[in-house]
Amino acid sequence: MDGAGMGWIGSILVGGIAGWLAEQITRSNMGIIVNIVLGMIGAGLAGWLFGLLGVTLPGPVWLGYLIAGFVGACILIMATRLLYPSRWRA
Repeated sequence: MDGAGMGWIGSILVGGIAGWLAEQITRSNMGIIVNIVLGMIGAGLAGWLFGLLGVTLPGPVWLGYLIAGFVGACILIMATRLLYPSRWRA
């Protein structure tokens, strides 16, 4: 995920989609703004982790950001649930 960037609007769109997908998989209810933030931060987190592990994502740039954003947002949601378990009780 080095090199080519997507720009702000593309990052917001892909981050929102990644955050929304993570929200659906983890069954959390956070809202669109938090989805975008989690997706964008998650993409950075997962991109960094993937770089440490030597993982490269083939295909178009946006697809790599989407996958990284989804993985990173899931990690962030799970970490939030571990740190604040009472907030996520049904």
